This record gives sequence, C-alpha cells and structure tokens, in this order.
Amino acid sequence: METTKYLELIRIELDKMPDYVKQYHLGTNHSLTTTYQYLTEIRRFFDWLRKEGISNASDNQHVETDTLASLRRNDIMLYIDYLGHTKNKQGHLNSPTTINRSINALRSLFKFLTITADNNHGKPYFDRNVMLKIQSLNDTKTLNYRAHVLESHMYTGNLKFEFLKFIDHDYENKCNKQAKPGFKRNKERDMAIIALILGTGIRVSECAGVDLQDLNLKDAVLDVTRKGGQKDSVPIAEWTLDYIQKYKTIRRNRYMADPQQTAFFLTRWHNQTRRITTNAIEKMVNKYSAAFGHPLTPHKLRHTLASELYEVTKDQVLVAQQLGQKGTTATDLYTHVDQKKQKAALDKISNEKDAE
Repeated sequence: METTKYLELIRIELDKMPDYVKQYHLGTNHSLTTTYQYLTEIRRFFDWLRKEGISNASDNQHVETDTLASLRRNDIMLYIDYLGHTKNKQGHLNSPTTINRSINALRSLFKFLTITADNNHGKPYFDRNVMLKIQSLNDTKTLNYRAHVLESHMYTGNLKFEFLKFIDHDYENKCNKQAKPGFKRNKERDMAIIALILGTGIRVSECAGVDLQDLNLKDAVLDVTRKGGQKDSVPIAEWTLDYIQKYKTIRRNRYMADPQQTAFFLTRWHNQTRRITTNAIEKMVNKYSAAFGHPLTPHKLRHTLASELYEVTKDQVLVAQQLGQKGTTATDLYTHVDQKKQKAALDKISNEKDAE
C-alpha cells in the first residue's frame, strides 16, 4: 500500500514538471520517499523562481533550463533565506534539516542537468552548476550572514543614483562602436525602466506589461497587472517621475509608435514597433550593471526598493502591498538586511567601556 501511495504521489508531481525533470527522475536511483520529497522541493523551487520573476514561465512545466543555467550563487542564497522564513504545515519555521533537504534536491537535479544528462549530441543541458557553490545550512549561517549576502547585491542609498548617472554620462564611453547607436536610441527608455522598477518594486514582467493608460504621473500612481491577471495600483517614488516623463516625451517619435500602440516601453525590431520583452529588460539591466562593476538582475532592483521601504516604515504589510504579495512571509527577509543599528549598539557599548 505504501509503495502504491508514493508511486501515485510521484506521478502527480511529474505530471506538472518539465520534460527534463521527468528525464532526471528516470536517471536517479533514490528511494520512493526520497524521490517524492525531492520532487516536492523542486516544485517549491520552481514556484519561487516564478514568484520572484526570475522565470517568466506561466507554470512549472515551462520553466526553462536556460533560467537554471543563468542562476547565480546569490539567487540560491536568497531562496535559502526564503525557506528559512517560511512556515510549514505545523506553523513552525522550516528547520535546517528541511532546508538542507531542499539544497540536496537541487544539487541532485543540477548534477543531472550538467553531468549525467545526455540531451544534445551526447552533451548535458548546460555546463555551469551553481549548486557547487552552495554549502549545506548549518547554525553558523545566521540571519546576519544571509542579510549580508542580500545587502551586498542591491543598489540601496546613493548607489542607485550613481548607477543611473553612470548610464547617462559614462556608459557610452565603455560600449563599443557598433553598440553606440542602439544605446543612444534607447537610453531614455532604459533609464526609465530601471527607475520605474527601483521606484515601485514591480516585477520585470509587470514592467514589460505596462501600458500608456496605466501611468498616472500627476498622482504618481501605476496600475499593475499582477500574476494571475489581478489588478493593482501602487505609488511611484517621486524621484523616478522625471526619468519616466523624459522617455514619454520621446516615445512616439523615437519608436515610430502609432496611436493604437498601447505598450509604454517600446522597441524597434526589423522595422517594426513592438512592446519590449521581459528577456530584453533582463539583458539590458545585466549589461549596464556589469559595466558599472556591480552586476545584478531586475529582481535585485525589486529587492532594493523593498529593503529601503522597510527601513523607512518598519511595516511589513506596507512592503508586501507595494510588492503585490498576499502575505508578509516573503518580506521577513528585509527585517534583517540593515545591520547599522546593530553596529551602532556595539559602538555604544565600546564607548561606555572607555568612559569607565
């Protein structure tokens, strides 16, 4: 009976997985219980990738191997942090044992995809295995450790303004001759996109989906279509409005947009005007941030806004509303990002000791 039960549970999980996960399942020799547990952890990881906008797949069946191949160590660290702030069915936070099981499941999957799989002319799906850089969780990996990892990969404070200034004044001198015409044509658009994500915390897919009618610059409000088609309205940080307005001024003539073109952020491709894609935004942010010397992804821009908003408000519900999240579990992360108060308290202790 137990075997029949697990076989059915495994079948249900596999039915909602991409083909490469089904191939992974056939190529492993785990016990039935381990196989089922690993598949549930892979499902949870894919759910998180889509929730964070790292994957634009409509469901887990369509999560692409290209997404997994491009993951960085810090993406996995953010996921581990998310697991550490997630409660189980009993209402308790996930234990290190549970988190390590998820790490082991991903190690097993990535080993298959990068070594064992025989996908294309005898070659694996991709070569870079990000899980080789991830250690199992232990008690030394505290909230401070994970907060430091997150904080070092955001553009908080003046860094975001320095980044935009770099694009505006310095990037042209760093790009090659062939890339300069495209950069000059798209500079206002690109800066507006980056500013809008930094100023609202919207997902990259939500940014690509913005229509002209969604922007109310007078009241600094953006209408957003969230995942699942839900409508939402979020305030826009005032400092971002100039970037958006500059792009709006040149949008129609620069991109030859006719009055029926509803998409706000446009691109020209093969002499046609189209809505910019999520993938194009991701590549654009990576291009500029790498040249800036501080590479990141659009969802790190989203983390930047969330962290700064929490620091000002100390209100997780408000942060969750701004990000379009239904609960505050995901925003627990930001309560541990800023260690300045902790350091100030240590300095105060030191000063008091000196005064004795």
